[in-house]
Amino acid sequence: MTSPDPDGLLAEQLLRLTRRVHRIQKRHLQTRDLGITPAQSRLLRTLAHYGTPPRMADLAERLEVVPRAVTTLVDALEAHGKVRRVPDPVNRRVTRIELTPSGRETLRELHTARRAAAEEILAPLEKEQRAVLGDLLDTLIDGAPAGGC
Repeated sequence: MTSPDPDGLLAEQLLRLTRRVHRIQKRHLQTRDLGITPAQSRLLRTLAHYGTPPRMADLAERLEVVPRAVTTLVDALEAHGKVRRVPDPVNRRVTRIELTPSGRETLRELHTARRAAAEEILAPLEKEQRAVLGDLLDTLIDGAPAGGC
């Protein structure tokens, strides 16, 4: 009889939690009928963090996807009036992507949907447990060993 693998169990729990988070967020997005996919919402959120409209290559790098994937997302969002392609003021061969007013409104709706999903997911945890979970997740995301460094 083999002993349980605690790290394997933790990895499985993280994967199950990730799937649950995606399911709940997708449901909250669908109830608001925003007409965009989770990948499109991620691109909108990423786009909102830029001061100057970024190039598609910048978005691909930030999202850690191939440039073609960004083109597909931008095409769909542009068709729905959420983003637009604009020429670079310095180099006319460069195209940049910016949010439209409709895209900004969609971002506000996305924020509300994500907030509701987070509240549902975190409901079983007390305030102190949420703080500990946040610290642990930061450590895992940053890849730094516990205790700094």
